[in-house]
Amino acid sequence: MRRLLASLPLALLLAACSPAPPAAGTAQVAKANAALGSAGWYAWVDQSLHISDDGHGPDQGSAEWNQAVQRKLGEEAPQSQPGSPEWQQSVDALLRTRLPPQSS
Repeated sequence: MRRLLASLPLALLLAACSPAPPAAGTAQVAKANAALGSAGWYAWVDQSLHISDDGHGPDQGSAEWNQAVQRKLGEEAPQSQPGSPEWQQSVDALLRTRLPPQSS
């Protein structure tokens, strides 16, 4: 019994330092370092430019979504074909220069 009581503070400390899993129904924060064209990259761009609202909006990567990205970027929007690898690279570079760094 004494060992159990002695180890309880350590167990509580470890539990307090462990990251909590995301709550059900909440979106995970998209990572800025995801590969171009991946689901994570689309989520990061979507989140960065506020294209979707709580999952309501065009499907990520669709022509409608690409046009929404173009509109959000305004005059700075890439001139290459929306959705193309060149366009993705330009969007990525533009967002990295426009957005403040995220702490991980």
